[in-house]
Amino acid sequence: MTDQNRLSRQQTRSQNELLDLERMLLDPEVRHSRVAVELLLHSQFKEFGSSGRVYDRDTMIKMMNRETSGQITIRDFDARMLSTDVCLVTYRSVGESQEARRSSVWVRDEGRWQVIFHQGTKIPGRLSQG
Repeated sequence: MTDQNRLSRQQTRSQNELLDLERMLLDPEVRHSRVAVELLLHSQFKEFGSSGRVYDRDTMIKMMNRETSGQITIRDFDARMLSTDVCLVTYRSVGESQEARRSSVWVRDEGRWQVIFHQGTKIPGRLSQG
């Protein structure tokens, strides 16, 4: 196997793993588990919310634990490796009454992916239509 093939297979594995991790972050059961969320959010995590507010890791963990959101699906997922241990993920999230464009920066630290940055931007007037 060539180095290029090996790198391509590693990138595909990372992209699939990151899709699974983004799905976990949207799962209400995971969001209500402080331990699970702490494993997924990097210690330096920051989020730019659709309101324009900036959230740190501790604030997000508390907010996720209290929320009562429904099921959200991911569409148009894309993962672009910026280096061997940094990946930019973009996708559309579709819920019952809201759709948003989302981006996350994931870093691999000690062999484990964690999200270090996230931004969500609501798509005005769009509902959960294919």
